[in-house]
Amino acid sequence: MPTPRRSQTERSRSTQTALITAARKLFADPGYAAVPADEIVRAAGVTRGALYHHFGDKQGLFRAVIEQIETEITEELKAFARSVDDPWSAAIGALGHFLDLCLRPEVVRISLTDAISVLGWPEWRELENRYGLGLITEFLESVAAEGRLIDGPIPELAQLVLSACAEAALMIAHAEDPEAAKEKSLAALVALLSGLVKT
Repeated sequence: MPTPRRSQTERSRSTQTALITAARKLFADPGYAAVPADEIVRAAGVTRGALYHHFGDKQGLFRAVIEQIETEITEELKAFARSVDDPWSAAIGALGHFLDLCLRPEVVRISLTDAISVLGWPEWRELENRYGLGLITEFLESVAAEGRLIDGPIPELAQLVLSACAEAALMIAHAEDPEAAKEKSLAALVALLSGLVKT
């Protein structure tokens, strides 16, 4: 029996997956600047034309890798939060889990180091807003629904919490002792965010 031919959509998806998988590994080590496009397409087993066709250029491929990582982090944090009944405990637990993720070499290199220089600060912040802001807003709304959140505009509170979390992530990524930085950052964030909850 002849092997069924894949559709154009399936072939395109397969090519995109191969490029993102290869690029993600190489962007994590040795990093974006050290990896030429030719090395990526060779590792993916596709042509250079396929890279340009699907992503425009190496930066476009990097953007797709970042999107994949951010999506995975968001889903992981949501799953973690769903395992905890109390909204405030879920939020603090998810925060600690997020800071743990910031210790992963892949996240440090791609999301917290190269992303800012490759995409620029405005686009990096926009990505953080698109993924992290919605999750933080959900946490605050859940706490508010129980009558435990202080009076204040949730969208603005969420934006400020996101900024604090992003700064903590950068501190951890660039610390001489990331594990110690994570513990101190978590303690500082918990102290800061505890002011949002009614006692």
